[in-house]
Amino acid sequence: MSQHYLKKILEISDPHLKKIFSRGRYNEFLKAVEYIYQLEKREDIVKNFSDKYVEFVKDDYQRQYQGTNESLNSFLEKKDDDIKIIWGNCFDVMKGMNSESIHCMVTSPPYYNARKYSTWKNLDLYLYDMRNIIKEAYRVLDNHRVFVFNVGDIFDNDNLTTKSVWGKRRLPLASYFIKIFEEEGFTFVDDFIWDKGEVQSERNKHKNKPYPFYQYPINCYEHILIFHKHRLDETRYPCPVCGTLKVNGNTQSEIGLRSWECKNLECFERSKSNRGKRFSLKTLTTQSRQGKMYEISEEFIKKWRRDIVKFSPVIKINSKGENLLGHTAPFPENIPELAIQMFSYEGEKILDPFGGSFTSVIVAKKLNRTGIGIELNKEMFREAGLKNIKNNFPANLLNQKNINISEYDYEE
Repeated sequence: MSQHYLKKILEISDPHLKKIFSRGRYNEFLKAVEYIYQLEKREDIVKNFSDKYVEFVKDDYQRQYQGTNESLNSFLEKKDDDIKIIWGNCFDVMKGMNSESIHCMVTSPPYYNARKYSTWKNLDLYLYDMRNIIKEAYRVLDNHRVFVFNVGDIFDNDNLTTKSVWGKRRLPLASYFIKIFEEEGFTFVDDFIWDKGEVQSERNKHKNKPYPFYQYPINCYEHILIFHKHRLDETRYPCPVCGTLKVNGNTQSEIGLRSWECKNLECFERSKSNRGKRFSLKTLTTQSRQGKMYEISEEFIKKWRRDIVKFSPVIKINSKGENLLGHTAPFPENIPELAIQMFSYEGEKILDPFGGSFTSVIVAKKLNRTGIGIELNKEMFREAGLKNIKNNFPANLLNQKNINISEYDYEE
């Protein structure tokens, strides 16, 4: 049965395989799927054929980009690393990474001139740098995947009109970022409002003047923005039911998300009107992972059901005035937990381009993913960052090497 059915898939798909792959890649593909002859169940044959095909298509797409750094990508592909720390500028680092090699991104960027270690002459230069980073993030993030981006508005001078104190105003960073993300190819999907409680703010300084035009609200929230990447891919993909490439393009189910319809009349699933299975590259991934082992807990879903969520910021200063984390702007585990549980699967790669105190990579490891954190300021944050990681896991596990932390110094 297995040998016969794989032959059937190849027979029906052969004209399309020869159009999609070069002669050399076509022969490589036929050799790569030979192991499938050993499988017995039709469902396993179809899934393995589809997975191998998607792997070849992605590999061909990745080869189109000429800027990869072989040493960096070898480091990223090592299987025995639970946590990967890369020291360098995230823009430069991502330029060296393979296209569509990361399954989920989550970060909180340096806010414009909010910290001494991240300053710009004016807001335009800040947004220019952020745009370049977002552009590379789009290339590096896998297709039909998600970037979770935490940012808050700030009260500062954009330094575009004047540098005087009267130039200070509320800067809606989230609004600027949404525009940039969409211009660089992402689709804005959701905005969770993170209610931080009563957070201190200099905008409350007029509380002793209870008169019109003197009152401003305390800024006690931040945005958790959800962006999808849907690069329109016209490559033909196999039907998830019969496994053949005898499919036609259907309408886009979302902006940039190509749908397909099976045209194999011998397919095992057809509608009453004799329509074939309709699917997309996204559903090939999501619908094949809907068993018990992939379920998100009801409690966790309920926590994020409303788009206003309340949890406290990270307490980083103790009663003695000491910084417990060694970083001035750590973000809470709730945010990477949302990103990783809602938008990735176990074993996948999670990237935080602004590693900071490495909260994202810590949560990724706790949830059985590979956490990758990029951080520019090695001298400033390395000692505290590694200490923070190790403090989150029992020492005996570290001694047993169950937690493997690897570091990489990036140089162009």
